[in-house]
Amino acid sequence: MDSTHSPTGNPRERAGIESEPEAAAEIFGARIDLARRFADHLATTGVEWGLLGPRELPRLWSRHILNCAVMAELLEDTDVVGDIGSGAGLPGIPLAIARPKTRLVLVEAMERRVEWLQMVAADLQLENVRIVRARVEELVDAEIFTVATARAVKSLPVLIEWCTPVLGPDGRLLAIKGQSYETEIKKAAKHIKRYRLSPPKVHTLGAESLEIPTTVLELRRR
Repeated sequence: MDSTHSPTGNPRERAGIESEPEAAAEIFGARIDLARRFADHLATTGVEWGLLGPRELPRLWSRHILNCAVMAELLEDTDVVGDIGSGAGLPGIPLAIARPKTRLVLVEAMERRVEWLQMVAADLQLENVRIVRARVEELVDAEIFTVATARAVKSLPVLIEWCTPVLGPDGRLLAIKGQSYETEIKKAAKHIKRYRLSPPKVHTLGAESLEIPTTVLELRRR
């Protein structure tokens, strides 16, 4: 890989960057080195290319990488996952590392972000990752996913409108949400009914390993 694109130095040893939590090795198992290399990319090229703000480095692992990776327990090896608005590969790349048999399609519209995702996926040799430059609305009839994931993309009503058309029968939307998820569920009530989705199931993940557990809303096509 071109040296201008390579993570420089060892950001895990640089001041201001969160040290790797003990939970990381448990979550990623034998593939922890890939997660470390992804962290290096986020801390260097991710910041340089404008995909992650430098103020996020003190919580790089807990707020970003592990916050996403704990969702891996909701996936099956047979799933085809569309990571909508993948951006800095969150949650798609941590999920691809944690679940090497699950296929991940990183959907991103912005060219610069797509180039970064391609660079990182190639460097990590993630054979279960495919990157598509498009808006999810453009993928109707072109892609079908068993699961759509999203993090910090849009409100729940918009995600339902965007993602349901690319979900197969019994497909699921898994949306990482913050403390206001109950309000979002209420605002999405009409969309849930219109798109014939099951009532949202709320998952609290990583309670034993993360200071702030991850909240995931699961909606399934009926």
